[in-house]
Amino acid sequence: MHNTITGVDLAKNEIQVCITKANKVLTNDAMTPSTFTEWLAKSKPMTIIFEACGTSNHGYQFAVEYGYDAKLISAKFGANIRQN
Repeated sequence: MHNTITGVDLAKNEIQVCITKANKVLTNDAMTPSTFTEWLAKSKPMTIIFEACGTSNHGYQFAVEYGYDAKLISAKFGANIRQN
């Protein structure tokens, strides 16, 4: 497991990417799908967590190809995080 954890919320036209390290938010940026793909290809491997949805498997597989410790979590867990 890596020290840096990235949470990814996938949407059709915008992807929210929140990068944390030592429980502190480093960045929380919105990206287009193409920008996100470029970012994945250029960033160093880290733990990246996708909320499971219809398009998350594609992002998950792409992240694994580039050496990320990728995980899919239930949408229920994502909803709990957003409420806090």
